[in-house]
Amino acid sequence: MTPPATPVPDDGLTPDVEPLVDWSAAAEVAGRLVRPGPTADRADLDALVSGLRTAAGTAVEHVLTVTRMEPAAPSPGPGTNGLGAVRVVDRATWTRANVESMRSLTAPVAQAIGPDAPPTSSAARLGGAAEVGTVLALLSTKVLGQFDPYGSATGRLLLVAPNVLAAERSLGVRPRDFRLWVCLHEQTHALQFATAPWLADHLRGRLGDLLQDVTRSSLSLARAPLPEKAAFTARALLRVLRGDGRSPLDGVLGPGQRRELEEITAVMALLEGHADVMMDAVGPRVVRSVRTIRERFEKRRQGEGAPALDLLLRRLLGMDAKLAQYRDGARFVRAVEERVGRDGLNAVWASPENLPSAREIADARAWVRRVHG
Repeated sequence: MTPPATPVPDDGLTPDVEPLVDWSAAAEVAGRLVRPGPTADRADLDALVSGLRTAAGTAVEHVLTVTRMEPAAPSPGPGTNGLGAVRVVDRATWTRANVESMRSLTAPVAQAIGPDAPPTSSAARLGGAAEVGTVLALLSTKVLGQFDPYGSATGRLLLVAPNVLAAERSLGVRPRDFRLWVCLHEQTHALQFATAPWLADHLRGRLGDLLQDVTRSSLSLARAPLPEKAAFTARALLRVLRGDGRSPLDGVLGPGQRRELEEITAVMALLEGHADVMMDAVGPRVVRSVRTIRERFEKRRQGEGAPALDLLLRRLLGMDAKLAQYRDGARFVRAVEERVGRDGLNAVWASPENLPSAREIADARAWVRRVHG
């Protein structure tokens, strides 16, 4: 049975501004569509949950050691494991948590656009809810863990238990090693935001500005005749199917917006690549089968053995672009460390000005010259 959707918090909009999406409905749609995941007996499920919680706590010490980073301030409160709150969740709970975050991030956009936005019917908001809920339900089967910097005052780490169980079964890896390996990646993300407390607001501001700008520029599409809308959708879908690397948003992005999206993507590549490098840097002393896990996990990432429909969904959901972030960011991190070491790399967390640009992600030497002289 699908649990009832958790009420979504107030979005902070003034009474005369309608949200762009019916977020409560989106949470309900996702909850109804999400698949429950693999089955296991009660003892195995209890061991999975306790094992993930233990791994999340154990990972903190190793991440602090291998990254040589320090939180700007200790994370207060019980259950934080020194960085942020940790929750072991099912797929439905993961979707509800992401609806909350999406609502929080988009509320300022709706507030700013409010007077200029075309009238939005309840049917249109429900249509948006159906789209968001469907996408989240699909993504909920893929995500192993997620650090959400906006989930609480100090952020929260969500570990999606059924997906971890499904992955370790399909990969044929040691559960204890794999759970720790996953937590090393996610706790590195937690440490990134704890070390750079300005980072969450920096990303929120840049994403909000871009969303507001794109929303304004796309109002003309919203007012366009139905055939024009259909043609735009068809072109976007064709680009996805062909896998040409272009975003479905390309049709509505101007040159300045495209550059800003590239700069935001560079920061996300840094975050993902850094976490990927550090989760392996602990070595076999900490995760005995780390090399085997990485080899098998990379094949899984690339879709080896996946059905054609799954590969198509990956493109539609933008997961191929996400994989590029891991690769580009990891290449940048390794190249910087070759030149200035790990402590030199950690200068990236000192200020927004030290974040790599889109050009520097592809040319680590340029970042080193700019930041280290």
